[in-house]
Amino acid sequence: MNPFRTAATAARLAASNPIQAALVLRAEGRIEEALEVLSRPGEFNADFHILRGDLQLELGQILEATESYSSVTVADPDHIYAQGQLGLCLHSLERWEPAARAFEAVLQFDPHRDEIRLNLADCLLRLQHYGAALDCFDKCWSEASRRRALFGKALALQLLRRFDEAEKHYEHLLTIDPAAEEALSNLIAMSMEVFELARVQKYSQRLLEINSHSTAALKGLALAAIERHDYPAASRYFYQLVEVDPAVARRPEERSDAVEYRISRRVFESLEEVRRKQKSRAAHVSSALPPR
Repeated sequence: MNPFRTAATAARLAASNPIQAALVLRAEGRIEEALEVLSRPGEFNADFHILRGDLQLELGQILEATESYSSVTVADPDHIYAQGQLGLCLHSLERWEPAARAFEAVLQFDPHRDEIRLNLADCLLRLQHYGAALDCFDKCWSEASRRRALFGKALALQLLRRFDEAEKHYEHLLTIDPAAEEALSNLIAMSMEVFELARVQKYSQRLLEINSHSTAALKGLALAAIERHDYPAASRYFYQLVEVDPAVARRPEERSDAVEYRISRRVFESLEEVRRKQKSRAAHVSSALPPR
């Protein structure tokens, strides 16, 4: 392809048909130049603003793309594509309420769009509308949405404090995806909240087998060992955790997460004492070994 001929063609099109010119440049991968063609001021139709928004989105210009899609939805609230793209932009900007409204507008015209429904449910979770989010996840029907919808239902039930139902959904997810770390992490958190130490131990051990550096697993195992007064095991897990997350080594009064809250100053000092004794024994054994 002759680049000079292409440039000349694009220049002629830019004057007479900027949308077509931008499409030519976009097809060649010249996204910035395509956007430049559509950056001049003036009154333009919906196709112009949508293409400009798509180009801005491709370039990571989320805020600018939001403005482009909004130009269309203000004039035509029933424009499904623009509403969907606007919702995605607003979701990326963490503007949950307007994003939810945009997704709802799409679903009014096309209720079978599970990817849109999942995004709406995510917005509702973040807005703490847990019941509405659960209803959204329940309405997802496609195989492609199955895993996300199942996890979402479990999370919504957990946040509604319907722990037994949430646990069943997480366990179902784990039969589909045994390596679902987020499901196991949430099961650990739920078990800690109701102080079911056997479950904390069980789920933490399962998670540690998947990810030996999981902070959720190490915290759970440390907590379970502390409550059993098994300080050598607690010290081992605790200091493994410190290697992964050094901030955990702060004194208890400086921390407020679930595991640190359970560790009193006395227990914390006991862990440090066990650690010192373990190091001392290791050093003694090492010094007693004959030289090679």
